[in-house]
Amino acid sequence: MKFSVERDVLADAVAWAARSLPIRPSAPVLAGLMIDASDDGLVLSTFDYETSARATLSADVTAEGRALVSGRLLADICRSLPDKPVQMELDGARVSLTCGAARFTLQTMPVEDYPALPVMPTAAGTVDSEEFAHAVAQAVTAAGRDDMLPVLTGVRIEIDGATISLLATDRFRLAHRELTWNPHTPDESVAALVPARVLADTAKSLTAGAEVTIALSHGGAGEGIIGFEGHAPGGIRRTTTRLLDGEFPKVRSLFPSEHATTALVDKGALVESVKRVALVAERNTAVQLAFSDGVLTLDAGSGDEAQASESIEATIDGDDITTGFNPQFLLDGLTAIDQAVVELAFTQASKPVVISGQVGDGEADPGFRYLLMPRRLLS
Repeated sequence: MKFSVERDVLADAVAWAARSLPIRPSAPVLAGLMIDASDDGLVLSTFDYETSARATLSADVTAEGRALVSGRLLADICRSLPDKPVQMELDGARVSLTCGAARFTLQTMPVEDYPALPVMPTAAGTVDSEEFAHAVAQAVTAAGRDDMLPVLTGVRIEIDGATISLLATDRFRLAHRELTWNPHTPDESVAALVPARVLADTAKSLTAGAEVTIALSHGGAGEGIIGFEGHAPGGIRRTTTRLLDGEFPKVRSLFPSEHATTALVDKGALVESVKRVALVAERNTAVQLAFSDGVLTLDAGSGDEAQASESIEATIDGDDITTGFNPQFLLDGLTAIDQAVVELAFTQASKPVVISGQVGDGEADPGFRYLLMPRRLLS
């Protein structure tokens, strides 16, 4: 194996492939990054039996071959190299890397022990890369982080014709985001539960190209795979990950069809007010929100402890209402909304609020909704 490649192209591809390497690999070879040089260029890949990453890039290959080296070490080295072409060559059990006056020698791992990467499933369609990354970032806001409840650490992707719905919940809040895409089969209807962390990282990393290809494969229980492919400077990036096994809760019915009270509030003012008032809120206690007479009053703290109160303008339609929420969960939902004015819609104080952005003419944003359970207020 011997090749020459531009430093920036190599460094970017290595960093991308190495980002999904396990921190504590179950086998030493799973900490490796496979370098495959052929007449077609370079293929850099990583795999931990759950998630695979594969980057292809152009290179001047003078000798074909394969080598497996420490992925994180190679990423660190490439990031520090001078801005000059990089030459890499396999010499016995070592790989030499030369860039200008810098030279490194890396120990290789046994190539024959490295697992075969999963096959990319059949492409189901394409979606705008920037819009997809933003939609995923909004949805994962509500994804669970408790590995004892693995189903809730995923994002449910529902494909129905030209619409993709993203759903995530941790039992205390729920995010729902819809966007359009270009399906290869217009009447296809399918669902997949994808690990939220992997989905967020992948969507964010594939914004260099105009589109992302989504590919789905369904086997037996827990055998489903989803793949994402996009273009990047110098080549193509491809990721696959196993779908989560389990039944995602039927959460769509939690969104009420009618509301007794709605309030329109400037998002920036509300975010800053929540941040200030929450400074005195004890851990796991709520910030109180009281809507009345065109004013939203926020309160936190009680008794002999520190207290805070602040009022901001609100356009209120319906009955007066007083409720309370986890301030961080409330901020997470507010900051995920794009619009400058948000709508908070209530059925009653003890029921969840539905938060969405205002797109004009009093219409709530149909693309993103954030449902948040109330917290008990301290008397």
